[in-house]
Amino acid sequence: MARGRLRIYLGAAPGVGKTYAMLAEGQRLRSRGADAVVGFVEPHGRRPTEAMAEGLETIPRRTLSHRDALFTEMDLDAVLARRPQVALVDELAHSNVPGTRNGKRWQDVEELLAAGMDVVTTLNVQHLESLNDVVRQITGVSQRETLPDEVARRADQIELVDLPPEVLRRRMVHGDIYPPDRIESALTHYFRVGNLTALREIALLWLADRVEEGLQRYRAEHGIVAPWETRERIMVSLSGGPEGETLIRRAARISARTPGSELLALHVVSEDGLTDGGPVVLDAQRTLLESLGGSYHQATGEDVVDALLQFAETENVTQIVLGASRRGRLAALLRAGVGKRTIKGSGPIDVHIVTHEEAAGSAVLRLPHPSRGTGPRRFWAALVGAVVLLPVLTILLTALRGNLGFGSDLVIYLLAVVVVALVGGLYPALFAAVAAALLADYYFAAPVHSLVMERPDEITALVVFVAAAALVGRAAGVAAQRTHHAVRATSEARALSRLAAAVMRGQDLTALLEQIRENFGLSAISLLERDPEVSPVPRWYVVASAGERPPERPYEADVESPVDDNLTLAARGSGLSAEDRRVLAACAAELGLAHARGRIAWRSGDTDTFADAERTRASLLLAAGRDLRAPLHAAEEALVRLQLRRAGLPGSEDTQLVGAARAAVHRAAQLVADLDDVSRLHAGALDLYLRPVDLNEALGAALDDLGPGGHSIVLHLPEQLPDVIADAALLTRALTALGADALRHSPPDRPPVFTAEVRAGHLRIRVEDGMGPEPSTAASRVPGTRADSLALRLSRDLAEAMDGTLETTTEGPAFSAMLTLPSSAPGGRATSGRAE
Repeated sequence: MARGRLRIYLGAAPGVGKTYAMLAEGQRLRSRGADAVVGFVEPHGRRPTEAMAEGLETIPRRTLSHRDALFTEMDLDAVLARRPQVALVDELAHSNVPGTRNGKRWQDVEELLAAGMDVVTTLNVQHLESLNDVVRQITGVSQRETLPDEVARRADQIELVDLPPEVLRRRMVHGDIYPPDRIESALTHYFRVGNLTALREIALLWLADRVEEGLQRYRAEHGIVAPWETRERIMVSLSGGPEGETLIRRAARISARTPGSELLALHVVSEDGLTDGGPVVLDAQRTLLESLGGSYHQATGEDVVDALLQFAETENVTQIVLGASRRGRLAALLRAGVGKRTIKGSGPIDVHIVTHEEAAGSAVLRLPHPSRGTGPRRFWAALVGAVVLLPVLTILLTALRGNLGFGSDLVIYLLAVVVVALVGGLYPALFAAVAAALLADYYFAAPVHSLVMERPDEITALVVFVAAAALVGRAAGVAAQRTHHAVRATSEARALSRLAAAVMRGQDLTALLEQIRENFGLSAISLLERDPEVSPVPRWYVVASAGERPPERPYEADVESPVDDNLTLAARGSGLSAEDRRVLAACAAELGLAHARGRIAWRSGDTDTFADAERTRASLLLAAGRDLRAPLHAAEEALVRLQLRRAGLPGSEDTQLVGAARAAVHRAAQLVADLDDVSRLHAGALDLYLRPVDLNEALGAALDDLGPGGHSIVLHLPEQLPDVIADAALLTRALTALGADALRHSPPDRPPVFTAEVRAGHLRIRVEDGMGPEPSTAASRVPGTRADSLALRLSRDLAEAMDGTLETTTEGPAFSAMLTLPSSAPGGRATSGRAE
């Protein structure tokens, strides 16, 4: 069975009209005779959306029960049994209620597609998994329902439903998106102009990338190699030379003049792994490129031009920026430069040749730096050796003139050239070859002591000798260069692995710095940290050091390798090469990790110490509370018996004092019980069973727990109060604590008030004390400390354990607490009652 096709209506925010567009497409298909049905649609009470769904067959939803509440979901089996041509399924990223076959709606859609049905659906860009963090940073809202990007990428068609932010906000104001009670909050938070503009740009860019993927797939399927200038892509070629920054800035200016263009940079490494560019220079150029919005790429190839053009064709590059050749005129005569060869093979790709300072002296024939490959010491040693060895060899051969022929002389000279090549590489070998050829011609070719040669075979032998010497020198130079790089890489890897192993073993920073100092032959080294406080003159502190007179400031060091903005590695010693500096930077990064790990361990130790202290404090308080429980209970019983004995005796003042003492002891016992409950709750020792609970029963149990206190409590409850999703025992405990706290702070003639109301699927219980606006009463209270009392803290912890919240407010002397918990159904109108 052929797989169905998926069509997604993508929006930047709720309310742009995705569901309306989906239903309109269903009506259009229906008018053309297609069998289109509504599998699931959520109109959110929007009348135009409900009107657009009229006339379309709708599959009845499936009703599910979860946590004693009823929910409706798409009936997947009913849609599969109906088997329409097109199924309209809203909200692709939706999470299904537990109890359905699939956890996500997109998995239901996959089953419909596998069954051969076409599906039209909707999606907001903020639900894409890869964009979740970006959207949270912009809007401050974390999306719990996300969709894997791969699901959206597999869609056969994605259509953007777009509205300007101003139009979307007007729709919000007119009540076309959210109900009136949510409009003001939405306009000042999620639906701000900046948020909507950013989300719109994200949606457009994401869709543009999908279009680009489709275009590249089409070009690959049809074998189209020539670039299509659908978007300008400017590529700059980096050789690793100092002109790279000039080329990057020039390419960035070209890209800036073309909106929507893309800037790329490519560095080609030869297949033998060797490169003319230093890693430090390339790293600096890469940093500059990325700061200008470009992307850095690296390719391997035997020929630079072929690698450039192959990359350009693969990435659909439209313009190439190259630097003017640094090669001399002699080298240009022997072979065309990279620029000319790139222009010749670029085809429709534009090639810009940019001049630079390094190209100004290209007319001069320059030899490579002697340190490349063999090192300066071996280079000069080979030259000195050639100068000494060739005259000595000439004297010996002159003494053996009668025993050796001209060919034998050249072979012996060739042996000397090979020795020079093995020591110094190509250029000392070329010098030795030319010098040996001149000596052989002057001393051993007829006529002797003259540079004129008469015999053709001797001329041929001399030319072959020079060519062979050049080839042998070239081969020896390449071998020496590779050996040098291999030894260098091995030593670098060994040094870094030793340092990493030391870091993993937990060695202190001083030992690590001493190891680095020895590896690089430095006299002293320090790890410096800058004071994060802003000051005219930065203050630096020595974290660790090794060696004599270690630097205490970065400017006191000969070599500096920053780790981050506030941490740097400073060293004293002989100058380091670029390769040594690169390895030192890697070592500095390892030290930064070790320093960060040490700080984390130190903070973890402090945290553990604090946690141990808190646990000790909590255990002591809990033990003290348990020890006090029995004496307090005994004291309360004694006061009760004493009050009963004096009930019929004269002296009401003593009776009042006994009653006050009994109330105080009861209060102390209640505090001990609250402390025990808080400790058990934080330790996770309280059992929690969430189920529908009748609030009237919970309030009645709380009033019974409060006992006879001589005060009244006023209740304002709806006639048809829905059940609240909570733990019955914990809810009663929280209401008891709130009621006791309100009674303690209410005067006898003004009882506290309990008010219950239903809001958006939640039940709110407001507890207000009876404090009036009298100045004397207000002055006797400290509202700032009451919200942190043990009773309110216990109630807050209990509410959070039941997926609820407790908020406190203070208005003058009046104090109120709002307990919010999930409800099983919406409630009705409010009435009043009075409970004693």
